[in-house]
Amino acid sequence: MNKSALQIARAAYQPKLPQALKGAVAITEGEATQSVADQEEIKKLFPNTYGMPVVKFVAASKAETLPAMNVGVILSGGQAPGGHNVISGIFDGLKALNKDCKLYGFLGGPSGLIDHKYMELTADIIDEYRNTGGFDIIGSGRTKLEKQDQFDSGIEICNKLGIKALIIIGGDDSNTNACVLAEYYLQKKCGIQVIGCPKTIDGDLKNSMIETSFGFDTACKVYSEVIGNIMRDANSAKKYWHFIKLMGRSASHIALECGLQTQPNVCIVSEEVEAKKMTLSQIVNDIADKVAARAAQGNNFGVVLIPEGLIEFIPEMKVLISELNDALAKESDVAKALKMISAQSLSVYNSLPEAIAKQLTLERDPHGNVQVSLIETEKLLIEMVKTRLAAMKAEGKYCGKFSALGHFFGYEGRCAAPSNFDADYCYSLGYNAAHLIANGKSGYMSLIQNTTKPASEWVAAGVPITMMMNMERRHGEMKPVIRKALVELDGAPFKALAANRDKWAIETAYVYPGPIQYFGPSEVCDQPTKTLMLEKA
Repeated sequence: MNKSALQIARAAYQPKLPQALKGAVAITEGEATQSVADQEEIKKLFPNTYGMPVVKFVAASKAETLPAMNVGVILSGGQAPGGHNVISGIFDGLKALNKDCKLYGFLGGPSGLIDHKYMELTADIIDEYRNTGGFDIIGSGRTKLEKQDQFDSGIEICNKLGIKALIIIGGDDSNTNACVLAEYYLQKKCGIQVIGCPKTIDGDLKNSMIETSFGFDTACKVYSEVIGNIMRDANSAKKYWHFIKLMGRSASHIALECGLQTQPNVCIVSEEVEAKKMTLSQIVNDIADKVAARAAQGNNFGVVLIPEGLIEFIPEMKVLISELNDALAKESDVAKALKMISAQSLSVYNSLPEAIAKQLTLERDPHGNVQVSLIETEKLLIEMVKTRLAAMKAEGKYCGKFSALGHFFGYEGRCAAPSNFDADYCYSLGYNAAHLIANGKSGYMSLIQNTTKPASEWVAAGVPITMMMNMERRHGEMKPVIRKALVELDGAPFKALAANRDKWAIETAYVYPGPIQYFGPSEVCDQPTKTLMLEKA
């Protein structure tokens, strides 16, 4: 295999570990825990994994040898930078405990466990993937582990391979599934532990215990580099407004972080739009006013950041999409389906540019929901801002020129080579997971805390997954799930944006982060996201 100079150099990088995981390790246990909400319901659903204590690892005077055991690992859901380092950390952690431990990777995500597709991950294989992006070492998938026959199929292959523990690397749904699996295996007394690891570039898997999900740091740095490049181009050419849609359907963490890193003229946060019950025309008018204000200074260029899920946070659009989902579930003919929605929603539908309106009626996902990533929100806003500016020009309120370009940054950031922060964080999560297994834990998530400090000061811990759960309605039924973290409007990161955005809107205050740096001063190479630093300040 041909490798770039960076790949060769990165292969030699040794990720940093918390001091507690270097050498001999001991475990300490805290008080019993309870779920964040719906305690009685969660306890009833998870009698074997509810109420367990938070655990932490500390340095010990004497190392204990783990009996040789086999462990399985699964990558679940969308890719995120650093997944390979989680697996490398698991491998190294197991081998440090007993050189005869074996690690098996289930191929293509959770379906690999169900369909018995796997490979042994040897040192030669692991060494090819250290500090690299992507999930291609074993592949990933979105199969949900929720049925008894799936669980039983997992027991069958684990027994065949002598696997005593499974580690599931995924987002909130995947870790919920990990907890369901752990509960079932404890109930069946089959001797298989289950540990989860927090992954998602969207940044919405965080709470009082999880400081950040892995991959968020790298993805935001990749997007911010390209946003900075576009800003430099806009400031050079001085003739384009760039409307940039960023990953993040359920939460606007990526848009907010990239906004803090680059200081755009407009950074929309979906959670604010919903809280203020802003209409589509209010959003458009706000952007148009800023375009006009900059034009009055002779600046006919700018940058607008848009979260991917914005369309579903605008109240009138949310109602329209919900009504369309219901209508199209009953009637596949779009013209007939449109006659089934309310007059108000039909009015909103007819106000949209034709191409965007058509996108709202495209084929639904397997759950019957509109596929938000297919809706070109950036083009919708460009067209509507253009129309609004034409009206303002006719009224004598705008005298500039408006040329706009649309972009969508998503897949570009999901498999990037992990930043030093993510390389270290992910390796530590994996190494920590090996110690949770060694201490007989199941139904826990691997945690690394105190992450704004140098890696040696990070805290290695484990939290019962049930502690982070509540009951939510999913597809018409109440289900136990890990609560998603949305942008908090009273949180420090959003307040930092809100305090500066009026200034950034008018001035050209762009910041150019440049590409991720892997070698050099720590302040350039090892810094976490601005979001994390503001939250922990």
